Amino acid sequence: MKLWLAPLHGITYYNFRICFIKHFHKIDSAITPFIAAQPKEKLNPKKLRDLFPENNATLPVIPQIMGNKPEDIKDTVVVLKETFGYQQFNWNIGCPMNQIVRKKRGCGMMPFPDLIEDTVNEVCGKTAARFSLKMRLGLYSPKEGLEILQRLAPYPMDFLCIHPRLGTQQYEGNVDLDAFELLYQTTNHNIVYSGDITHVDFFSHLQQRFPKIDNYMLGRGLLQNPFLAEEICDMRCAVTRQKAERQKTESRFVGFYNEYAELLLRLTSEKIALSSLKELWHYFAIFWNLDALKFKKILQITDYQIFNKTIQELMIK
Repeated sequence: MKLWLAPLHGITYYNFRICFIKHFHKIDSAITPFIAAQPKEKLNPKKLRDLFPENNATLPVIPQIMGNKPEDIKDTVVVLKETFGYQQFNWNIGCPMNQIVRKKRGCGMMPFPDLIEDTVNEVCGKTAARFSLKMRLGLYSPKEGLEILQRLAPYPMDFLCIHPRLGTQQYEGNVDLDAFELLYQTTNHNIVYSGDITHVDFFSHLQQRFPKIDNYMLGRGLLQNPFLAEEICDMRCAVTRQKAERQKTESRFVGFYNEYAELLLRLTSEKIALSSLKELWHYFAIFWNLDALKFKKILQITDYQIFNKTIQELMIK
């Protein structure tokens, strides 16, 4: 079994990844937040610090590409392979954000199977890279996903990372495991499951229902509970922890958080660090069982020092 760190745009860049896996264990690899595909002559690898090999020495990563032009995607793969030595690449056709979809990128690609097949053919036919997709059931209908998997059957895809929602749902509603099972039964390619793994019980259910899958991606659930990967590997539910174990995990969380907050301050201003930490606390609030009113008050703080003092007091109670 292999557990992946999901690409959360704006969050899971190399500084976060390095700090996270230093404090929390059992994550095997990660897909990076996406970079925009560009023609070879316009791509400047020196700006892509998130992909520098020296920034990824502690966790294997796969660069993710966002785009809708086959030639640009192929060029980006070639440049990154030649510059940094990466052998695996992931193409994002699953991002459901409106500003992405409107530009016919991310999940906005899924109604266009011809263009998807052209892109896969371009990369697989003209490079030696291992190529994978991160996708959803479809933008409007699971029929889109089924059509894409049928088109991709002849191609040597590295894997397919599938999130069991439609793009129109974004992250609302429940995952549709019945529709996901249709895709699961359709393809012979390796599948990485991604979506709503927040508790060990649900993970166990997925394993029982989809026994051919041995790769799982953790995203929002891992930020809500940074110990989730360890609990999955131990097959223990968080609710069964003893009090002493809870205190131990809280102490480890505090160590991680303080180190990451200090790292942000060294790299950027208090204003930017405050914004980044507030974004993370949308997830961390779950781990600390913050009620809505207390969380709202934290988000209203505009001074970094006051914010930090409030968080420190919260974490030692």
